[in-house]
Amino acid sequence: MEFSAWYKDHFESRLTGRYIHTKHIAPLLDIYGHEFSISVIGSSEKGKNIHCIKMGTGKKVVLAWSQMHGNESTTTKAIFDFCKFIAQKSSFQAEIGEFLDSFTFYCIPILNPDGAEQYRRENANNIDLNRDARELSQAESKILRKIFEESRPDLCLNLHDQRTIYSLPDKMPATVSFLAPAANKALDITTSRETAMKEIVALYSVLSELIPGQIGRYDDSFNDNCMGDSFQMEGVPTLLFEAGHSRGDYRREKSREYIFYALLTLFGFITVEKSKNAVDAYYLIPENEERFKDVIIRNVKLGDTDKVTSLAIRYEEVLENERIRLVPILDEIGDLNGFFGH
Repeated sequence: MEFSAWYKDHFESRLTGRYIHTKHIAPLLDIYGHEFSISVIGSSEKGKNIHCIKMGTGKKVVLAWSQMHGNESTTTKAIFDFCKFIAQKSSFQAEIGEFLDSFTFYCIPILNPDGAEQYRRENANNIDLNRDARELSQAESKILRKIFEESRPDLCLNLHDQRTIYSLPDKMPATVSFLAPAANKALDITTSRETAMKEIVALYSVLSELIPGQIGRYDDSFNDNCMGDSFQMEGVPTLLFEAGHSRGDYRREKSREYIFYALLTLFGFITVEKSKNAVDAYYLIPENEERFKDVIIRNVKLGDTDKVTSLAIRYEEVLENERIRLVPILDEIGDLNGFFGH
C-alpha cells in the first residue's frame, strides 16, 4: 500500500510512547496551527486548556475526540500522524484537496488533560468521562457536549485504547477493535447504527489486508451514560475505535499506524467498495474475547508439593519520572488452559 511507504518515513515521530499529555502536544499545536484552525474550546476541572483542531470546509462534518480516558494515548498519536499527512505538501495533494473540500473535521486530541498528565483513566475528580453523558457533571463532558451541539456532526469518532487481555481466534491479539454502539437496550439496528456499521465494515476490509485476524468487534452492551451510545441515541452515527496490542508493541507504535490507516479509509483516501449487506458483514467480524495474559508461566511447582500449576503475570503501567514502567503483578494462579501469553 502506497500510504504505508509514506508513513514509514513521515509519521509524527515527535510524539511517541504511552505517556502523552498537553505538554507533549503543545509544540505540535503551534506547528499545525499554521495549517489548520486550532482553538481552545474550554478548560478542564483543573484549568488546563482543551484544544480542538479543525480542518477542511466540506459539507460532511466529522467530530472525533481522543484521550477521554487520560491513559489511552494511542489514538492521539494517530491523530497527529493524520495532521502531518494532511499538512505536508509533497504527496497525495489531489486527494488531500478533495478531503479538505468534502469534509469539515473537528478533532479534540486530549479531552481529559488532567487524567492524561496523571496517566489515569478518570479526570481530576475521579470521574470516568465516558460515564457522564447523562449528568454532564464535569467540565470536560460539558465541553464535548457543547462542540457536539455546535458542530452538528454527521459522524462521530470515539477514540480509545483497549487492554492487552483482548484476543481473537487463532491466538491472535485484538490489535484494533471497532463498535457501532447500540442506541437502545434492545440493540436495534437504527438508521444511524447501520451507517456506523457500514463504515466499520469498510475499515475492517482494509485493515484485514494488513493485520489479518487481528481486528475485532467490541462488546455492544448498551449504556446511555456512555458518550458514544448517547450520540447514537440522538441519531448521529458513531464509531468506537479501540487501539489494542500487537505482539511486542507495548508502546503501541504499530497500533497507532493502523488507526492512521483507518482514518485514511474513513475519509476516502483508501477506497473500498461499501458492503450491500453491511449488518450481516458487521456481525461476521469476530467479537473480542479475554484470553490473553501478559505473561504465562506454566508447569510451576509451588512449595513442596508435586502439583504443578500455572501463573499469570499482568503488567501494571506505573508513571515514574514522566515515563511508563511496566511492573509485573501476579494476576492469577491455576489452570490457565485456553489462555495465552503475549
